[in-house]
Amino acid sequence: MDVIATAFGLVFEPYVLGVILFSALFGLFVGSIPGLTATMATALLVPVTFFMDPVPALAAIVTAVAMAIFAGDIPGALLRIPGTPASAAYVDESYTLTQKGLAERALGTSLVCASIGGLFGTIVLVTSAPTLADFALNFSSYEYFWLACLGLTCAAIISTEAPVQGLVSLLIGLFISTIGLGIVGGYPRFTFGSIELMGGVSFIPAMIGMFAVTEVLRYTVTLSHPPVISQKAIGNLFAGLWPTLKKYKLNLLRGSVIGTAIGALPGAGADIAAWIAYAVSKKTSKEPEKFGTGHVEGLVDAGAANNAGLGGAWVPAIVFGIPGDSITAIVIGVLYMKGMNPGPTVFLNDPELIYAVFITFFVANIALIPLGFLAIRSARQVLRVPRRALMPIILMFCVVGSFAINNTVFGVSIMLVLGIIAYVMEENRIPVAPAILGIVLGPMLEDNFLTSMIKSGGSIVGFFDRPISAVLGIATILVWMIPLVIMIRRKRRGPKLV
Repeated sequence: MDVIATAFGLVFEPYVLGVILFSALFGLFVGSIPGLTATMATALLVPVTFFMDPVPALAAIVTAVAMAIFAGDIPGALLRIPGTPASAAYVDESYTLTQKGLAERALGTSLVCASIGGLFGTIVLVTSAPTLADFALNFSSYEYFWLACLGLTCAAIISTEAPVQGLVSLLIGLFISTIGLGIVGGYPRFTFGSIELMGGVSFIPAMIGMFAVTEVLRYTVTLSHPPVISQKAIGNLFAGLWPTLKKYKLNLLRGSVIGTAIGALPGAGADIAAWIAYAVSKKTSKEPEKFGTGHVEGLVDAGAANNAGLGGAWVPAIVFGIPGDSITAIVIGVLYMKGMNPGPTVFLNDPELIYAVFITFFVANIALIPLGFLAIRSARQVLRVPRRALMPIILMFCVVGSFAINNTVFGVSIMLVLGIIAYVMEENRIPVAPAILGIVLGPMLEDNFLTSMIKSGGSIVGFFDRPISAVLGIATILVWMIPLVIMIRRKRRGPKLV
């Protein structure tokens, strides 16, 4: 109880509450601009967190992301342009409601369901993370190796519709993670004689480049302009909302559960959770024919899954040091930067800081309703910000953030090079998220593999000697076999005759 009381004291300080408010407004702004994702909001906050203590730094990220994930629904409903990938699953549904003159119903439902789903995911995070941490204290290098393999595999398979492209992206990330001095021998790898590259590719400039710079390049190449916004007034957001939630209360619970469960899978995140929740809602609905015609049922499921996935993604990030999505990948970098090594020991070494993060989750999701209400009301002004003015500001933040890592221009070079690489990848339909997870988990994978091989005397059998390691190893191998089985079955069926 003393730890929880200390955590409350850390959060409810005027300075921290001010940081939460500023981050909430920033998250709502970024999320409501089409093309600017919650991940970009997190990446842009990283340079600011350099000068903060751990609690306000993490509170800023938690709050901004919770707000940005919902704010993506605003341009989705008004313009049919999802502000974030997590809003893409049901953008047609919400926009059709707007065309029917029911924009307030679409946005009101999304707002309240996002808040409830976020609170549900937070409760699961608070109750499950400490228990899992106690369990994870029994983990050795064998278990962490298989866990890293499982996380990378899930990232490649479930974070994209095309597993082959996901695998290519993952291999690119793993290759980048090998640049620098070898873990065992200390021999330079892929440094091409560069002294700066001997230290490896710094994670934060890589993250900023692969997300923020990519968007700047895309705008520069396409010279896109924001569309004209509908001038129709938005009515009372909460009118008729209670009967809707009462009618679809099971959908609300199911969406929250799906969002939390999918969010906890490494590499999935809120966008995958929203797609799956919407698909399940349509499959199990008593009125599936209404989906796509402006039916609010799908918004309840997917809206709750969106924010519930955020809490779920923090479970593997805090307990095992394995990011649940690209956002928590950035968070892990911030934790290391603040001297907090993510993993089960964080509950022993810094319990008050972790519980302060939990409290921030509750504060952010409760504050989402009033602040989201104001964001919807001012949506027209936010969406009118010209992108030709916004993109140079974003690029300036990127340069400052990348330079501030080591106070060298080399960080800016990494940002620009990886930004170009990520742009080329996305233009060829290769997702960026698996590459990011490859950069994050690559050192962990290599370190634990080499440690395990040394301990076992070079025997692969050692990876299956311990019960937990054996279960994780078998599960990982089975997941590896799934694409092969699907490929073999398709070849056996052969092409269909017309």
